[in-house]
Amino acid sequence: MFDIQYGDDGKIVCIGRLDASQCEKGQAFMDDIAKSSTLDFANLDYISSAGLGILLKTQKRLAESGAALRIINVNKHIHDVFHYSGFHAIFDIEAK
Repeated sequence: MFDIQYGDDGKIVCIGRLDASQCEKGQAFMDDIAKSSTLDFANLDYISSAGLGILLKTQKRLAESGAALRIINVNKHIHDVFHYSGFHAIFDIEAK
């Protein structure tokens, strides 16, 4: 299961597992983002390489207009995924 929505504070809340089976839902949401945004991963349990691809595509598109994604509340496992993939150098990431 995966869910993505705007929280009450305007942050984008990601819940569950963002893997290949959920990428269409994630991509559709991310395609509507047009400004710098914060993704809250407090309730994201897992992200696959397909999920990382969605984030990278969105970051590149936003960078063209000077905007960016910020990712907060990242658990240790997902933080390790970002580190080993080199994505920690692309995104502003805040661990839990």
